[in-house]
Amino acid sequence: MIHATAIVSEKATVAGDVEIGPYSIIGDDVEIGSGTRIDSHVVIKGPTTIGRDNRIYQFAALGDDPQDKAYGGEPTRLVVGDRNTIREYVTFSRGTAKDRGVTTVGDDNWIMAHSHVAHDCVVGDNVVMANNTALAGHVYIGDWVICGGNSGVHQFCKIGAHAFLGMFSAVNRDIPAYSMVSGQPAVLRGINSEGLRRRGFAAEQIRNIKRAYRIAFRSGRKLADALEEIEALAAGQPELDPFLDSLRSSERGLAR
Repeated sequence: MIHATAIVSEKATVAGDVEIGPYSIIGDDVEIGSGTRIDSHVVIKGPTTIGRDNRIYQFAALGDDPQDKAYGGEPTRLVVGDRNTIREYVTFSRGTAKDRGVTTVGDDNWIMAHSHVAHDCVVGDNVVMANNTALAGHVYIGDWVICGGNSGVHQFCKIGAHAFLGMFSAVNRDIPAYSMVSGQPAVLRGINSEGLRRRGFAAEQIRNIKRAYRIAFRSGRKLADALEEIEALAAGQPELDPFLDSLRSSERGLAR
């Protein structure tokens, strides 16, 4: 299952059914779970943990030093979950000591060619990053987010669950859950209604989310006042909780 030209460190832990293609390099302190397939010319450095049933295409580079001038060789990690598709020339950096010390990528993500996940990022589950998506350091990406091709996210930004970034979006503020954005800089364009329908949200739930969105961003009210009204609605509409959480947790300010 390991090609004769691949180099696998004696300090790596590789499940017995893992496939490793020609000329790939698996470094010290790398752990790779069962069912994972690694194509040719892939480089994985440690400390890195790769879960089960991942598919890593040729020329991906995972777990190298963070691209941070302040990094001084401190022990940091990369953790990748299960069933991810990681396409050609994708790069994931390890974390930094000045933050969490770990970069985390969840489960069932589809990371397309030439995309980059920088140090200390947290990428949730079922995320799609189209070609050339670039996440700067310390970025948080919620579950089911879709990042259009060539989109970029400024460091420390948070993208709420089920959000949609149009192609070439330049995100420099936090994006609320369920929202669509586009532009340079990216601005709000409405609710990701089609994405929510595809994921099984009921029509009433989508109407409730749209109403909360209008209260927050189209009513002309101060955000604190809008939050009070949305909180009252959320008592009987739990689908509003992710939207509320993304509004409350914003530190860089919200896209408008």
